[in-house]
Amino acid sequence: MFALFDDASKFLAGRVMSEADSSMQIELDSGKRVKVKAANVLIKFAKPSPAEVLGQAPALAAEIDLDLIWEVAPEEDFGFDELANEYFGDTATPVQQAAMLMRLFDTPHYFHRRGKGRFRKAPEDILKQALVAIERKKQIALQIEQWARELGEGTCPPAIKEQLYKILFKPDKNGPEYKAVVEAAKATQRAPLDLLKDAGAIDSPYQFHWKRFLFEHFPKGTGFPALDAPPIKDELPLAPVQAFSIDDSATTEIDDALSVQGLGTGTVTYGIHIAAPSLAIAPGTPVDGVARNRLSTVYMPGHKITMLPDEVVQTYTLQEGRDCPAVSLYVTYDEATLERKGSETKLERVPIAANLRHDQLDDTITEASLTGEAPADYRFAPELAFAFRLAKHLKAQREVVRGKPETFNRPDYTFKLVEPDGSENTTEDRLEPSGREHVAIGTRKRGAPLDLIVAEAMILANSTWGGWLHECGVPGIYRSQASLQPGIKVRMGTKAAPHAGMGVAQYTWATSPLRRYVDLVNQWQIVACARHGRTAALAAPFKPKDAELFAIISNFDAAYSAYNGFQSSLERYWTLKYLQQNSITELDCAVMMNGLVRADTLPLVFKALGCDGLPRHAKVRVRVTGIDELTLDVHASLLTRLDDAAATAQGDPEAEGEDEVLDNAGPLTLAIDVTDADAPAGDAPAPSA
Repeated sequence: MFALFDDASKFLAGRVMSEADSSMQIELDSGKRVKVKAANVLIKFAKPSPAEVLGQAPALAAEIDLDLIWEVAPEEDFGFDELANEYFGDTATPVQQAAMLMRLFDTPHYFHRRGKGRFRKAPEDILKQALVAIERKKQIALQIEQWARELGEGTCPPAIKEQLYKILFKPDKNGPEYKAVVEAAKATQRAPLDLLKDAGAIDSPYQFHWKRFLFEHFPKGTGFPALDAPPIKDELPLAPVQAFSIDDSATTEIDDALSVQGLGTGTVTYGIHIAAPSLAIAPGTPVDGVARNRLSTVYMPGHKITMLPDEVVQTYTLQEGRDCPAVSLYVTYDEATLERKGSETKLERVPIAANLRHDQLDDTITEASLTGEAPADYRFAPELAFAFRLAKHLKAQREVVRGKPETFNRPDYTFKLVEPDGSENTTEDRLEPSGREHVAIGTRKRGAPLDLIVAEAMILANSTWGGWLHECGVPGIYRSQASLQPGIKVRMGTKAAPHAGMGVAQYTWATSPLRRYVDLVNQWQIVACARHGRTAALAAPFKPKDAELFAIISNFDAAYSAYNGFQSSLERYWTLKYLQQNSITELDCAVMMNGLVRADTLPLVFKALGCDGLPRHAKVRVRVTGIDELTLDVHASLLTRLDDAAATAQGDPEAEGEDEVLDNAGPLTLAIDVTDADAPAGDAPAPSA
């Protein structure tokens, strides 16, 4: 006697060795003996053999007319053997019974399972829906197969090109477009990005990087809704100063300006004037909604996406020749000793006498001219000389708190894009670069006189206002760092805390309200303090432990990090273009870690073969053997060691951030994953994010 039984939805058959009321001992053809519950035994038969039944039944099952058996099946529950007798004849053979069982079992859209060997036919409306879904799935499978074949042949289907960035960075892994790319990558044993590029899905490497950023952060585009800049209704007094700003020529959002009063009197009042959009833009208004959504201006070589519409920015920017509303911090100093005597915050209109520009004046306003060692033939020479003297004093005070001097071992790099016709494409033009421009990379030494003046003035304002908010019991958004120990990062929070890196007791961001949303938030709080003093906590827009403040911090942190990462990636793109355009194949570098090297004269970190075993800070020359504009990868290998091994081993103890790896130090990562089961062994997919 033989028996066919259900073993976890798999049909097996064998010889019955013994039988009890509730179970059987069955020997399979393999010789293995299994104990089977009687309820799981579906067919008992004497012939043919189990192997013949299991061998013949599947083929016969495929021939059974599903529509016919669905028509003749009873409305109530039935057994497979009953339907087999109806279909094949009064006495169906074991093979026929097994075939019917398999056919019913494998077509749940026609027949619902009701127990071991029991079924009920699906209602007609449900069956029709199931058949439509099955047909749709079949068509999708055929479409995936066709698209994968086209990709493998070097043609990109329009549907895949339209969803390129979604497929690569935020895929729906059940989507047919995604599956087609995966199948094509497996079939051709190629990385998805190479496959799509060669199929024509990517027309321009630059546009690829630009559009993937827009897809991620500006899916509805970079345009603004129609907005009017609300007027400032306050009757503000006119400040008795002549203020000047210091920015690059490309800067359109002029947030800050400086003034100096009382030179030669023994007491000098140093004014730091910040544009005051907070006096007009209220939380919850349409303009605030735009700013809160964007959170920051996005910068990149030759272009930027502003946080606020240009017409709004121009209403509040500190434009030369205008009396501009401002939040002003006045700090009084002893002119001889630079001892601080006091500070005061005012809401007022500030006459902006000049917008000075770094790139036009850096070679003119030098340390020698500011200290009297060289002629100072420029506007605001006495004021700038005092500001420079004060900046050096403030920096020295902060360095005492830090415990060591601030060192700037690398310059700031500037990128200038020039059109093929020779015209310069500046950030101010607001024209999106095409990626075909010629790029010039320059340097600005960090800590240059004008840089130092502005930097120390902003640190002074942000630290002073942070302390004032704390004294008034008004929460603000602070940046703090517990210590300078390795791995201790800067954090954002709502409570005043020391910033070890800055060397100050507390530090806010409040000096760029036209460019950063947290600065606008802090300015609202500062204005409340200026208007209400000790009762400011009751009037400030954001109260202590306000959940909205924490949400702003979280959203800003994520957006600001993403924007900076994008800026770094585009700077890396243009640096690679610079290498290509200038036919540079060799670079002098400093070794960092794990085979990474940093170029001496370019903002570029990359891996170089042969540098893994070299000590940190070693000076090397590497050969660039390949550049990939899509992945932003650099292929390079060690040419020669340039320094003395013994000297390098000591490193530079004064260098800060030597081994900080930039966000753009590695190749692009994708969210597409072709490492699923059945992927070809030779496949080399891009790493998944």
